[in-house]
Amino acid sequence: MPPLSSRLPVFPWDRLEPYKKTAAEHPDGIVDLSVGTPVDPVPEVVRRALAGAADSPGYPTVWGTEELRDAIVGWSERRLGARGLAHTHVLPVVGSKELVAWLPIQLGIGGGPATGDKVAYPRLAYPTYEVGARLAGAEPVVYDESPRELDPEGLRLLWLNSPSNPTGRVLPGEELRATVAWAREHGVLVFSDECYLELGWEAEPVSVLHPDVCGGSHEGIVAVHSLSKRSNLAGYRAAFLVGDEAVLEELLRVRKHGGMMVPAPVQAATVAALGDDAHVAEQRERYAARRAALRTALEASGFRIEHSEASLYLWATRDEPCWDTVGELARRGVLVAPGDFYGPAGERFVRVAFTATDERVGEAVRRLTA
Repeated sequence: MPPLSSRLPVFPWDRLEPYKKTAAEHPDGIVDLSVGTPVDPVPEVVRRALAGAADSPGYPTVWGTEELRDAIVGWSERRLGARGLAHTHVLPVVGSKELVAWLPIQLGIGGGPATGDKVAYPRLAYPTYEVGARLAGAEPVVYDESPRELDPEGLRLLWLNSPSNPTGRVLPGEELRATVAWAREHGVLVFSDECYLELGWEAEPVSVLHPDVCGGSHEGIVAVHSLSKRSNLAGYRAAFLVGDEAVLEELLRVRKHGGMMVPAPVQAATVAALGDDAHVAEQRERYAARRAALRTALEASGFRIEHSEASLYLWATRDEPCWDTVGELARRGVLVAPGDFYGPAGERFVRVAFTATDERVGEAVRRLTA
């Protein structure tokens, strides 16, 4: 049997290392706008909760504490507009990337070409959707504007991503509603990656769990949420699922066998983070200022920004091959992500994260407009 790694594409970020080295040689240091990793402090309310739960010698449970499930239900009703939720509709996970990569296997999807199982995701997308399909031995398929263009034959899992990584595109409610109806008609399970939902700028993102989208029923739909971006908790690996209780019951059973447990102190920290909206508003203000400064500087230096109405990125182009752009910016000490990391359709774009510090963003602006 061939090694599992042979099913996978080359890890994209390895290709960026030479450009990172070039950018790091700038006399005033690198400005790294490539990976959207938070740099601002973990909110004090979260750190206190983590420290308060530090004496946790026993095993946590896969389903999480009752307080955690209450917090997820309450936040989902308050922030997503979801209705009729109970503890059976939620499940904590060890970061959303782990979930995306291993979900098809945990759902029993794939097993090789003979099964005919397919996993669909946007043509411009976070690469881990494809990785998850390949790990499971399912066929990865892509769609452009709408998944309703797909042949539903053999389609077991459909990924939605709004707001999008990398483009920041927000799907309107009517498109989500039509897609959910189409998926239910064809027996296709929908997982909606909504990790940037609280970071809308020029559009208000809508969850698939909103009654206007799902009709008040959670059947066949699951939303994926993370605290990495909205609460600066990427280092905590705190995420959760909300939706179809039959699907989550099956995942809970599988994950119990695999020991996929969110650490007890992180569970306590998640409760605190979901119960506090003030730190989210404060972080949004930081990102809004950085976004405005970078957008102005990029446009002044000849870039065109497309979509980018939400998320932590600007999807930018100078109508040239993305690696030419990456190379030229690296020589100025600014590192960005090439668009083809997210599929061939991004080959003339770069993704610019505004997750650097105020000082580094100011330095990027200076270099872009010099």
